[in-house]
Amino acid sequence: MTGNDTAQLNRRNFIGWITGAIGALIGAAYTVPAIAYILGDSLRTDVKNWILLGPTHKVEPGTPTLYKAQVTRTSGWVSTNDDLSVYVLTENGREYIALSNICTHLGCRVRWIAAQNQFYCPCHVGIFDKEGNVISGPAPRPLDRLPIMVEKDQLFILAG
Repeated sequence: MTGNDTAQLNRRNFIGWITGAIGALIGAAYTVPAIAYILGDSLRTDVKNWILLGPTHKVEPGTPTLYKAQVTRTSGWVSTNDDLSVYVLTENGREYIALSNICTHLGCRVRWIAAQNQFYCPCHVGIFDKEGNVISGPAPRPLDRLPIMVEKDQLFILAG
């Protein structure tokens, strides 16, 4: 083997290596997006956002007040706007609690009955006190509480 054969052989190896590398890059350019498309939504985490409910002055101390808002939820490639209703309660005008209006038994909507000072679920006669605790009925636990924040006299809940 002469010096020229060694140099030529190295060039051949180099060209072969470069050709293989370009082929691998082209293959990855097609494969990575395809895998990301298939697995992307299964790897996405559920994002929760602070949702504006409205002004604090709407809440009368000692009486749960119903607030309604819209939440955008994304599942896979589908986004939907859902209506969200929560009751907000304050005793002193400084500390607030937000209660879901969904019964913990089978998911029916509860409503506030001011004359009886309690929440009532019409599906199976579930009754909750004004703080969402079960008084009677088949509900296994109190009404769900949502994280709530007050900023510049506006109420926000964490939902998603």
